[in-house]
Amino acid sequence: MTTEKLFSVAGTAKNADGTVKARFANDLVARIKILNKAGCTDINLVELPQAMTKLEALKHLQSLGMTSGDAGYAVANKLAEKTRIAKRGEVKVAGAKISATAESAEKATA
Repeated sequence: MTTEKLFSVAGTAKNADGTVKARFANDLVARIKILNKAGCTDINLVELPQAMTKLEALKHLQSLGMTSGDAGYAVANKLAEKTRIAKRGEVKVAGAKISATAESAEKATA
């Protein structure tokens, strides 16, 4: 059984090549230092109200209004990706309806 990692910081940052990516971390100050050292700009990280999975954090970022511009696009793309992955893990079970008489017959034979 796998458990999803939890994060306390989420946001976006623009890479040195100009692409904007969603970012996740557990230490705000350390993550900003790492991003600065890597040449990232437009760093917009926020502390989350509680530890969250990436999917939950992305939904929270959208609820905070991070929906416009390149940052909004990066959040929406990553959210769509994480939603697809989450749905892939879901199992759908088709239930068969059992009539009352069939149910009674099963109980009698058991």
